[in-house]
Amino acid sequence: MADQISILGIAGSLRKDSYNKSAVRAAQQLCPDGAKIEIYDLAGLPLFNQDEEKNPTPKVTDFKQKIRAAHDILISTAEYNYGMPGVLKNAIDCASRPYGDSAWNGKPIAIMSAAMGTAGGLRAQYQLRQCFVFLNLEAVVQPEVAIAAAHQRFDDKGNLTDETSKKMIAQLLQNLIYKVRLMRQPVKAAA
Repeated sequence: MADQISILGIAGSLRKDSYNKSAVRAAQQLCPDGAKIEIYDLAGLPLFNQDEEKNPTPKVTDFKQKIRAAHDILISTAEYNYGMPGVLKNAIDCASRPYGDSAWNGKPIAIMSAAMGTAGGLRAQYQLRQCFVFLNLEAVVQPEVAIAAAHQRFDDKGNLTDETSKKMIAQLLQNLIYKVRLMRQPVKAAA
């Protein structure tokens, strides 16, 4: 289908049984008709080193190509110590450098989070949103999907069991798809 919207799903955690990896897989299942989510695993992405930014590893090159090929981005982030995980910040930096060659530029993006605490990862989301300003990302801001007490919202196989979270993820995806379609419409010149 020519009009199919491609979404790159990224979990901001390396843990094998990460709730955020499970949340991205849940989003894949909840993705509306006309869109698909490809999940990208950050494992193996090297630590950003400005001395090496003009000689990217194959993993960095692949990551930037996947971002550029997608119509939009969905990130599900963990929260560590009231902030975004280092692996996610590193991925953002790797794909935004060297200066002038950011793969993120102008992409529509939505974020969600899953965490064991009662805030559900909201503080990590807010920190992540700060990066969006410089990266020139077009953020979907509603609804805020923060899956609190994640250990109670997923079963032992990593399936999301909470119906409210499923509905919110589905709405977030609808809003993300709407944003990318809106951005694709031609701009009319002023009379």
